[in-house]
Amino acid sequence: MTDRSISKNPVAVVRCAARPRSAGYHPPSALPPVTQATLRVVSGRDSGHIVLSAEESLKVVVGLGNPGSQYAGTRHNIGWLVMDRLAERAGWDGRGRRRDNSNVVGGRYRSLDLTLVKPLTYMNESGQAVRKVLQREHAPLVDLLIVADDFALPFGKLRFREAGSHGGHNGLRSIIDELGTEKFSRLRVGIGDPARNGRDHVLSKFAPDEVQRLDELLDAAADAVEGWARDGTSKASNRFNTFQLREADADRLAAPGEVDGPPDETGIRRTKTGWRRVLQRKDKSADA
Repeated sequence: MTDRSISKNPVAVVRCAARPRSAGYHPPSALPPVTQATLRVVSGRDSGHIVLSAEESLKVVVGLGNPGSQYAGTRHNIGWLVMDRLAERAGWDGRGRRRDNSNVVGGRYRSLDLTLVKPLTYMNESGQAVRKVLQREHAPLVDLLIVADDFALPFGKLRFREAGSHGGHNGLRSIIDELGTEKFSRLRVGIGDPARNGRDHVLSKFAPDEVQRLDELLDAAADAVEGWARDGTSKASNRFNTFQLREADADRLAAPGEVDGPPDETGIRRTKTGWRRVLQRKDKSADA
């Protein structure tokens, strides 16, 4: 999702002018009727007839993260990684553009109208970007999904919720403050419990056993987003909240000489705290 043009949606969309409104985000109940759903021209015999279609409405998916190379690939940026995976699937990789404090890309994908958003504010100001994209797209909160990290969940666990508090997450806190409500869907992606300092944990890179399974987790999270866009939060919850990421394969953690890799030919392996010799245990059966 680098800065370039967004692909055009092949489905004709008719947008009516919104009524004048005051500054700030208006919840769906306060939005003008024409912004409650996308207006579409239906093809075939009813060509030209304008209908409201909840199923065909634009879905806005926001992946939370921090801008800057020092944060790339960290646990706190897993929301961005999920957006990247979805953009790759849709063939939109490298076609995003910057607007309203976000990197945005979207179009028609597998019969879904999606807008993928990566806020370029820092995490604790994510709400500003979310409010602006909702205003631009005239999207009600029912069509918004936030994808965020959660260290209260084991690594690889997925958890949908239709509403709720920020749970200590600064990005969700900012969004709730800006929108003035907790009633929006979010997909929490487990990044594992911090051993000591929570801030250091979320800003750290993934461990070798996690890197080994990260692709599978991102695919599952992308599937979950698609499920939400098609079926809504309740059905997506039933399907994906029970998702279990496979256990790490000890034989594939890292190469010899890398942290947590297998021992080399001399029996020495590298750990996070230094080099260690692997003690060879005698086979008691052989001594019997």
